[in-house]
Amino acid sequence: MDRKLRGECFAEFVGTFILIFIGCGTVAGRTLNGVEMGQWELSIIWGLAVTLAVYVTGAVSGAQLNPAVTVTMAVFRKFPWKNVIPYIASQVAGAFAGAAVVYGLYKGIFAHWEKTEQVVRGSAESLESAGVFFTAPASFLSNFDAFLVEFSITAILLIVILAVVDDRNPLLPALNNLGPLAIGLTVAVLGGSFGTLTGFALNPARDFGPRLFAWLTGWDSVALPAAGGYAWVPILGPILGGLAGALVYDFMVRRYLQKKEELPGRENGEDASA
Repeated sequence: MDRKLRGECFAEFVGTFILIFIGCGTVAGRTLNGVEMGQWELSIIWGLAVTLAVYVTGAVSGAQLNPAVTVTMAVFRKFPWKNVIPYIASQVAGAFAGAAVVYGLYKGIFAHWEKTEQVVRGSAESLESAGVFFTAPASFLSNFDAFLVEFSITAILLIVILAVVDDRNPLLPALNNLGPLAIGLTVAVLGGSFGTLTGFALNPARDFGPRLFAWLTGWDSVALPAAGGYAWVPILGPILGGLAGALVYDFMVRRYLQKKEELPGRENGEDASA
């Protein structure tokens, strides 16, 4: 692995670690420690976690932090395919490490909660504490219903991301420093709107890395493969949703944006900013 790619992978690891450290830490406080917090407040914190992670690592790796984004960029934006697996592996590893640190800091409270609530880790009842780490659908949703939710909300997320980074977007100069905030706000809005349905994974690494950690830490089949084999939903739903979002953006928005050379004042090779 060359030095540049190694640095990008480190950045993806750190960015995803920050995301999970803040996000899962917040869920742990609400679930185990009685912190009073509504869905919108929780969603805002997850969104701000994304924003902070992008600000920290974006200059090195582009802060994809999400396999759905990485695959979409490879398919639609010429992101090197040779970098896809290293990026995704780094994202999953960062999410796993973030979950491990959250567990380490809250370990005593996990034990206290299980003792107080008389819940055996790995039992069906332990899904509540396992939810600190990974997502699960509402009881009235089938896996296919949940897939449609994750597909749809990730499509919207990718539409926003692609708009924010699009060099054809005339609003881009104003978004250069606010792009991470716009993306984080999108995550928050989607969480506030649909988070009660599936936990708004939006990101296979965000779900699978902590899910793998939980599986190794005693939650067993509650984590993997999860009830009804649910674990595939927050992986496949976001990846396919991201690709669908890119299709919508490229064919219904981007194709109608003027290229730089088509902007007024450039007909004769002039610089429009002159």
